[in-house]
Amino acid sequence: MRTRFAPSPTGPLHLGHAFSALTVWDVAKKLGGTALLRIEDTDRARARPAFEQGIFNDLAWLGLQWPTPVRRQSDQIADYETALTTLATRGLLYPCSCSRREILDAGAIAGAEGLVYPGTCRHRTMADAQQGDALRLNLAACLAETGALRSFTELGRGQPVIHEISPDWLLGQLGDPVLKRKDSGDIAYHLACPYDDAHQEITHVVRGVDLWGLTPYQVLLQQLMGWNTPQYWHHELITDASGKRLAKIDKSKALSKYRAEGASPADIRAMIGLPISSC
Repeated sequence: MRTRFAPSPTGPLHLGHAFSALTVWDVAKKLGGTALLRIEDTDRARARPAFEQGIFNDLAWLGLQWPTPVRRQSDQIADYETALTTLATRGLLYPCSCSRREILDAGAIAGAEGLVYPGTCRHRTMADAQQGDALRLNLAACLAETGALRSFTELGRGQPVIHEISPDWLLGQLGDPVLKRKDSGDIAYHLACPYDDAHQEITHVVRGVDLWGLTPYQVLLQQLMGWNTPQYWHHELITDASGKRLAKIDKSKALSKYRAEGASPADIRAMIGLPISSC
């Protein structure tokens, strides 16, 4: 059993991250497995070495340990590019120059994970790709190639549930995802995450329920690329007093501030509703 905690070094960790990290390590301990730390730093504009060091400091303070060396996505760009080339060679990618405003103006509808891309650039081929274009996965072409879709198992807190992935839901509620971002050229989470899970032989993905809707994308990629599909456990989120989930973008209180104010790791577990002793 191998699982992972995979934060992005784009801001300090907060109580929501603590809940996720401690849940990952608790599940690994319960199942007699190993918890890895992975740094997901493909967002070059926002990732900072100081935030990465803060992740190490906060997790160590919480009493967590992990195997080294730690995998950093920024060190794996050539591997992600190879995966993109494989998909492009199979006719499953196309270049896209659309801005968000153009997508809105084209009449994009709201889906399960934001706007569903209306397919404006789907007619383009990779031979037409220009510098600065995004690269999108052509879901219709992927579904034509794969035939029957792979399902995934959600562990949750009760009995395991098998989720069948609906082609109609993929097309109507998610749409063609970006695998390489426009202008910046950054590799998108949709590709880097399942690639790393396969490379690191992750058997159990433990993460927040806010990422549940992206799992079908990743399972589809796993099927296309011949990667194993892990079991999933999408845990609940920590929210503030108003019921809003904690987030870096809202400058939620950093773990380092709790530590500076004299809080202990046991205090953090109590705040987020986890047992003081590991399961």
